[in-house]
Amino acid sequence: MVMKNLVRFDWAMKRLLRNKANFGILEGLLSELLGEDIKIDQILESESNKQTGDNKMNRVDLLVQDSKGELIIIVVQSSYMQDYLMRMLFGTSKLIVDFMDMGMPYTKIKKIISLNIVYFDLGQGSDYIYHGTTKFVGLNNHDILNLSKQEQLVYKTELIDKIYPEYYIIRVNKFNQVAKNTLDEWIQFLKTENVQEGTMAKGLIEAREKLDLLKLTREERREYERDLSNWRDNETVLGSNFTAGELKGLEKGKEIGIAEGIEKGIQIGEHNKIEFAKEKAREMAQKCFNKGMDINDISDLTGLTIEELSFFIKTD
Repeated sequence: MVMKNLVRFDWAMKRLLRNKANFGILEGLLSELLGEDIKIDQILESESNKQTGDNKMNRVDLLVQDSKGELIIIVVQSSYMQDYLMRMLFGTSKLIVDFMDMGMPYTKIKKIISLNIVYFDLGQGSDYIYHGTTKFVGLNNHDILNLSKQEQLVYKTELIDKIYPEYYIIRVNKFNQVAKNTLDEWIQFLKTENVQEGTMAKGLIEAREKLDLLKLTREERREYERDLSNWRDNETVLGSNFTAGELKGLEKGKEIGIAEGIEKGIQIGEHNKIEFAKEKAREMAQKCFNKGMDINDISDLTGLTIEELSFFIKTD
């Protein structure tokens, strides 16, 4: 049995999850994903989580600072974006620069975790959750570069990859909807907006209670329905543009193929015409030679060079 009538998670991120009273929902998702108890200290402004008139919901993000001072950027990308992997890199790089004060030592750079929830086919792979870190591998010995004891004290970690940004990608559409663990239950919710009855996943019970569509105020519900309509219109436009572009590409390819085919046909025809003329010239040259004509006269008559004539004329 599932509990229905829950609002979309990306809309909740824009409207409900910034409220401190609802931090437990995001804390639950992050705790299940990262495998540790995450406590959110505050939600900061990021590039696209500001309140604006753009409610098409193709992309939304939240910038979270946890109790350890680490920054976690949570991004939901609904529509296809061909350069999204570089968009992820830009997001973490920009945060590093934005939180770097003049004269601040590099050891004070904040740790950044980038959680990307995508609803399109990003990359190629059979899994629905991917984790990316930075490792340094020896070119000769193939060993992993580790921190020295002194560096471990400076960075307060034993692993180099823990000081660099980490990336998580949840490819929601690749989830098979069979939840094997509590993290899967979260992904199932992200895909269906439903919460399995009896769930033990952190934050999901709270999500079921606070993201209930029926519990929205009249104004919130109107806003949600308006945003949902805008989102559907946006997806329709994107889909229509993609289909139109695909058809145009096929037509253009067909035109190019026909043009190239004609050009190739002309080239083949010209080549065959030349070869046919050469073959007739060779036949004439052989007949002339058989009648005892001088080879220089045969060359003048057929247009073939002395070298060409000596190559194929049979003297037997």
